[in-house]
Amino acid sequence: MAHWPRQLRKQLKDEMFLRRLHQFEGSISKLLSLGMIVVILALVADLMVVLTRTIIDTEPGAFVGQTVLDIFGLFLSVLIALEILENITAYIRKHVVQVELVIATALIAVGRKFIILDLSKTSGVTIIGLALAILALAVSYWIVRLSHR
Repeated sequence: MAHWPRQLRKQLKDEMFLRRLHQFEGSISKLLSLGMIVVILALVADLMVVLTRTIIDTEPGAFVGQTVLDIFGLFLSVLIALEILENITAYIRKHVVQVELVIATALIAVGRKFIILDLSKTSGVTIIGLALAILALAVSYWIVRLSHR
């Protein structure tokens, strides 16, 4: 019983503490990846349901407009979730956040927002904000790509 202060000091030494912290990060990363797999499966199932209903319920030649944009939005949601899973996987492999991958994921997310945007319900300020976000992300992506060469 009297050994616990010594054991605690040993666990709190830098090397041991960092090892335990690394194990904790690894466990959380694995838990997040399992959660993303569940999200991806749910998104794909939702996409299949919407796509099937749309094909069955839509008259020939009427498969355009908002329906297509909704389906594109669902496809892009799956791609975004896959990119997030790739971010987590890369972190598990290398224990480094890959900035290029994060920026690419953000570009897809903002692009998705633009694609599904209802212009009749969106203010000009919102559109300008999204455009600036895409510009900033694109410049950031270009800078990161140049720095990796």
